Amino acid sequence: MTTTEHMCTFDVGNLFIGIEVSRIQEILRAQPITPVPLAASVIRGLMSLRGQIVPVMDLRQRLGVRAADPEMEQFNVLIRTSDGPVSLLVDRVGDVLEVDESWFEPAPDTLNAAYRTLIRGAYKLEKRLLLALDPTNAVTIDL
Repeated sequence: MTTTEHMCTFDVGNLFIGIEVSRIQEILRAQPITPVPLAASVIRGLMSLRGQIVPVMDLRQRLGVRAADPEMEQFNVLIRTSDGPVSLLVDRVGDVLEVDESWFEPAPDTLNAAYRTLIRGAYKLEKRLLLALDPTNAVTIDL
């Protein structure tokens, strides 16, 4: 018997990214962000979510993708972490896909080695690769 997983999909530059649905708290349109002086460059700032302060990370920068056009609307994908929610900025929200574990392969060799720890692997879909983001590693910053 094969096991399936539900992945919420996103576009980040030319990358097609998936995160397990169970790790996602909610998805919001662009929210006001307050910059944080001296924060790591991947931290875009902080946002207020119903009175809770949430760090906002630029997933493009985290994955080494060219910066987005400042006029482009991005989306906040709030993921659950042991320290509370963290928002990941993505370019476009896709669909929820049911993927089969037999489609899964380790991170491709073509992926930049510096970002390989952020990607668990890839699912081979009919027309493209779905990169499975490791949400824990994606929000962990080495200072």
